[in-house]
Amino acid sequence: MARAPGLSVRLKLTLSYAAFLMIAGTLLLATVWVFLLRYVPSRAAFGPGPFSPSRSDLQEAFAPRAAQALAFLLVFGLLGGWLLAGRMLAPLTRITDATRIAATGSLSHRIRLEGRNDEFHELADAFDAMLARLEVQVAEQQRFAANASHELRTPLTITQTLLEVASKDPDRDTAELLDRLHAVNTRAIDLTQALLLLSRADQRAFTPEHADLSLLAEEATETLLPFAEKHDVTIETSGDVAPTAGSPALLLQMVSNLVHNAIVHNLAERGAVWVGTSVHPRTVVLVVENTGERLPPGLASTLTEPFQRGTERIHTDHAGVGLGLAIVKTIVHAHDGALTLTPRSAGGMRVTVELPRQPGVPTPHTRA
Repeated sequence: MARAPGLSVRLKLTLSYAAFLMIAGTLLLATVWVFLLRYVPSRAAFGPGPFSPSRSDLQEAFAPRAAQALAFLLVFGLLGGWLLAGRMLAPLTRITDATRIAATGSLSHRIRLEGRNDEFHELADAFDAMLARLEVQVAEQQRFAANASHELRTPLTITQTLLEVASKDPDRDTAELLDRLHAVNTRAIDLTQALLLLSRADQRAFTPEHADLSLLAEEATETLLPFAEKHDVTIETSGDVAPTAGSPALLLQMVSNLVHNAIVHNLAERGAVWVGTSVHPRTVVLVVENTGERLPPGLASTLTEPFQRGTERIHTDHAGVGLGLAIVKTIVHAHDGALTLTPRSAGGMRVTVELPRQPGVPTPHTRA
């Protein structure tokens, strides 16, 4: 935004320091003048004692000295104020330089202001923290864009290859070709819908409404029960009524993704999934656990990244598009919650979602 030129902050501070010093000096000299007037007669007195000056004599002697003192204070205030203001604003100059560097696209620069804590140090530390977060977010977006482009290019490439082969071989079975094209197209549609859902949750484009995590958990498990039975996985649900505020549709998608993920990443036979909810004074908690392979300790923190699929999936026919937990993470953050992934010692994963409890809701009862 275009602005009219104005005085610099350093000059403003300098003038402020000098003006304050002049006012203080004037008040001090005025106080001395008033104090002396109380003891000086209006006319000179002559007598046996020494000469006693009058008020006019005192004024003639005091006024030039007072003017000299004020002139000295003015010069001293301007010079001292200019140096002091420069010293005080030096950290702000470093912050401004760092801001300009960041504006060019370089987010790796840090201020790292030395010295004891004060307002400038708090501002510099906050700016460094903001740059660090922006650098991480930009890196995540770049990885996401690259991965999304790769994932979207794969089905399109397969489709193009199938069409080229079909055009060169007119006698090829069209039914098989159509089946393969349908499967590839379905995967591309699923990926596009997941990307749109991820973008919607990230922008918080919803109006908060009342939602009960326990009811959403029951709805998700009932919907996915045939899918679980097909893969020999049992699902158990229990817990308390868990009132929260948010988008019921997004929260249902979050629970469905967690339960679906727990079914997909499970044992080949006799797997199990446990879904439970609980209530705390300020939060409601959803826990989804499953059996499965033992996971490396450092793997859990990477599973919420887009297109990260962890270990090899057991049920490859429902491998998903690699955005399930990334969508869950975005939905949880959009609802000011926390997501924790913990590998189970016996194998499988424990996923915990904490969301703010909706205020004004009485203590719930336990669901069977």
